[in-house]
Amino acid sequence: MKPIKFLAVVLALACFPVNGARAQHKSLSDDSQSPYAKVTNIDLEDVAWTGGFWGDRFNNVYRDSMIMGVWNTLNNPATSHAYRNFEIASGKVEGDWNGGPPFFDGDFYKWFESVATVYAITKDPKLDKFMDGIIPQIVGSQRADGYIHTPVIIREKKTGRKTEFADRLNFETYNLGHLMTAACVHYRATGKRTLLEAGIRAADYLCDFYARSSPELARNAICPSHYMGVVEIYRTTRNPKYLELSKNLIDIRGLVENGTDDNQDRVPFREQHKAMGHAVRANYLYAGVADVYAETGDPTLMDCLLDIWDDVTQTKMYITGACGALYDGTSPDGTSYKPDSIQKVHQSYGRSFQLPSETAHNESCANIGNLLWNWRMFDVTADAKYVDVVEQVAYNSLLASISLDGKRFFYTNPLRVTEEFPYTLRWSKERQEYIWVYCCPPNIARTLTQVSAYAYAVSKEGLYINLYGSNRLSTTLPSGGKVSLAQQSEYPWDGNVSMTVEEAPKNTFAMFVRIPGWCDNNVTLTVNGLAVNASLTPGTYARIDRAWKKGDRIELNMPVRARLIEANPLVEESRGQVAVQYGPVVYCMEGIDVPEGYRLSDVKVPAGIQLKPQMTKIDGAPVMLLEGRAVAMAEADWEGALYREMPKEGAQPVAVKFLPYYAWGNRGKTGMTVWLPLTL
Repeated sequence: MKPIKFLAVVLALACFPVNGARAQHKSLSDDSQSPYAKVTNIDLEDVAWTGGFWGDRFNNVYRDSMIMGVWNTLNNPATSHAYRNFEIASGKVEGDWNGGPPFFDGDFYKWFESVATVYAITKDPKLDKFMDGIIPQIVGSQRADGYIHTPVIIREKKTGRKTEFADRLNFETYNLGHLMTAACVHYRATGKRTLLEAGIRAADYLCDFYARSSPELARNAICPSHYMGVVEIYRTTRNPKYLELSKNLIDIRGLVENGTDDNQDRVPFREQHKAMGHAVRANYLYAGVADVYAETGDPTLMDCLLDIWDDVTQTKMYITGACGALYDGTSPDGTSYKPDSIQKVHQSYGRSFQLPSETAHNESCANIGNLLWNWRMFDVTADAKYVDVVEQVAYNSLLASISLDGKRFFYTNPLRVTEEFPYTLRWSKERQEYIWVYCCPPNIARTLTQVSAYAYAVSKEGLYINLYGSNRLSTTLPSGGKVSLAQQSEYPWDGNVSMTVEEAPKNTFAMFVRIPGWCDNNVTLTVNGLAVNASLTPGTYARIDRAWKKGDRIELNMPVRARLIEANPLVEESRGQVAVQYGPVVYCMEGIDVPEGYRLSDVKVPAGIQLKPQMTKIDGAPVMLLEGRAVAMAEADWEGALYREMPKEGAQPVAVKFLPYYAWGNRGKTGMTVWLPLTL
């Protein structure tokens, strides 16, 4: 096979300096100089939760017990061997690579990114010292040419043979991508270059690898986190060879022979207009392509992203924002072209409207990938509909993937769990401290610690207010003026949001206040008690232009009510059923709350049900329940029967409780369902 000659330009650009990280923003993703970004991320240190929903979660769970719980797993050789692999590869201790998934390195980098994020927000010196103690083991495991993959490095040191990229399922580029991303976040949080240099060397290795590799070898790019990682290295160094690499990574996919829908490389990306294949790989790909678009403005990329986004949100995404309906399946029509064969897919998007509940896969990493992709789509469009999806994922499928105490995790996120289900699925129905495929827990940890980074954004026109909850913001607009804002809210349980300006530049600028898509048409917005003359259409931003001053008070009122949601009738599994939603939060019913003598399957929801919010605590966390009256009919045993005549009477009114989907499974093992039959 011939080398990929069009990547020779990457080597031609190698004369540019690679070690000069520029003075820059300290944001999660530094898009401050991205020419096609319409908004810019705020610095990680610019906003902190001060109370309310996210304040409770971050300050009482995420910043300490969650990230240290994941560390205890990664640092326990008897359990995961993830950190021990770095200790062995770096020569700190003797030993052999002790198995585990090939993406263990990437999992460790994701966790490290969560620690760097918490440090950026809290400036806790113990965390800085903690990271300083870990970095030498990572750096010491890296070859001089930038390659790092601990099982290969350990084997190489013992045998002297280099075996990188011998197996496309080794996830080497995935691991390198997460190293690059974690390195950039650590640099922005601390100002230290210790891990950044390793990230730059990793990017240099990829430049060289893709320049000399055959198309067949280049298709090792499984789960392309390195698209995002390479772009972040470019944004950090401004070295154009990394931008060139990021563009060519997309083109490489078009050179693959005998590609698969599962890996989204059966046809070139620019010919893809529907979501297909492994949902984690797909969503990481779409997020990475959106990053490349932010730097290049290539319309052929955006055309595909827009079509794929419509396909996902209109036919393939769950009400919780989750993605990847199928454990296993086939992909005869995963792309917009006529396929030549039927292929197996796994953990994947299925056909349009194929959204089962009990067998839903919905890997936590796929749901996080959906959030990352939608945030980047917002970045290049400033369209509120993408933040609606970010919020949908954050309050539902993301939060559901972790226990309320922050110690246990889901790999998959079904919308229904019953004891009667006749066969065992691959993944547990209960959250676990350790999952043998441990990619999700550190990904969950880094994403939850970073929610505050999505609360605001800035542009040349002003400040975007995206997510609600008690926090304090102090940031700088691209125009140079400083803005400080204090927000008070019990959102999502209460739709009243109060924001007080504490500092503002003298010049006029706009505040863009998001009106979530779940709202009714009764939203009110005032400044200093006076109604704002702006469109308050749900799913858009209300723009307020004025010369702001200290003490100005913005009041947003979004009445929150319980609503019954139905699915498109083409979703067979949910036809004739309803789900309950309260603000952005999707609810479910647990078997533990079904009255004695009835099962979950016996309960039906009246179309006119009245649900009353009731605050309680589950495992120490404040949780809003919804209480009301439904009907239930105790059904006879179905043993040995597939069909029978439906009973004509016997339904009885019963008291029921709904709890947020994210809170299910925190009161012991029990059944659960999001969708319930509707009765008139």
